Amino acid sequence: MTYHRRRLIKIRRKTTGLALVGLISFIAGMTDAVGLVLSGDFVSFMTGNTTRAAIAIGNGDHNHALVLLAAILIFVCGNALGVVLAHAASRPAFVVLGWVSVLLSIASTFSAPDTVTVQFYLVALAMGMVNATVEHIEGLPIGLTYVTGALSRFGRGIGRLIVGDRDFAWTMQIVPWVGMLLGAIVGALLVHHFAAKALLFVAVLALTAAFLTLLIPPALQHRYRQRVARQALLSQPSR
Repeated sequence: MTYHRRRLIKIRRKTTGLALVGLISFIAGMTDAVGLVLSGDFVSFMTGNTTRAAIAIGNGDHNHALVLLAAILIFVCGNALGVVLAHAASRPAFVVLGWVSVLLSIASTFSAPDTVTVQFYLVALAMGMVNATVEHIEGLPIGLTYVTGALSRFGRGIGRLIVGDRDFAWTMQIVPWVGMLLGAIVGALLVHHFAAKALLFVAVLALTAAFLTLLIPPALQHRYRQRVARQALLSQPSR
């Protein structure tokens, strides 16, 4: 394979990956905004929920603290479940986004005041799962439902540029931030007009995104995920 062809393939992988990251971050931003307005708590920003849980404990509001700590656990489980589903699928992005759409659709039905916590947990679970669709692009880590890390890597990239580094790969970190910002704006508008039903709009968009990923070859989808290290099984001694 010639150098020119390898370079074109790499550009195609990177462009496709960034387009997918932008779309999923847009969906995540919509979900985050809708979830925050409906529940009053973060559905993906678990650093914020950790701090709020600590403050609730300090203020003696143990019920709210338990709700937040449970949400953190559910978010972690969502990440784990997303990896398991993606690992077992030939088209991981399609499967994960499909399940995210299902969870958000179910969450939209829990609009009564006494079921808001259930809705909150379902959305947090979905947001955790989303992170399994794209974990890195060309070896660089990418966050989909949280952009603090992306902004940190972007800022450090600026710093390295100032001191003379001419590797501009860090610039891709702005994509998930822009996607989440735009998605959050749309999500805020939707929840203002449609309340809990806004989750249905996000679910439809997630399902649309799932079908769009069918255009991405399965091998390429797997390249955007962390490889699972398989330890060789030790042979059993004969008896």
